[in-house]
Amino acid sequence: MSTIFTKIINKEIPAAIVYEDDQVLAFRDIDPKAPEHILVIPKKEIPTVNDIDEADAALVGQLFLAAKKIAKELGFADNGYRLVMNCNEDGGQTVHHIHMHILAGRRLNWPPG
Repeated sequence: MSTIFTKIINKEIPAAIVYEDDQVLAFRDIDPKAPEHILVIPKKEIPTVNDIDEADAALVGQLFLAAKKIAKELGFADNGYRLVMNCNEDGGQTVHHIHMHILAGRRLNWPPG
């Protein structure tokens, strides 16, 4: 099943892309929860964290490496940022294509609301 993220990967719908390589795409969230709110997604469709298998380990690692590059390039690496992945409905996942949220630009409290 194709998701809105697949349409963004395929450039069928626009997005404010901040990073792209062969495996990963990152773009600004359309409903930001922090001054900097970026979604980092694999170009491979994986519906949920529960669907990641051992063959995807390097790809999932690429999400973290992309997040690190983005944080440095956008200038918030030193101040800090939060990385979040949600899984299924009770976990807050609304698009069934795994994605990492980068939240930055303000002090983030723990636990979140």
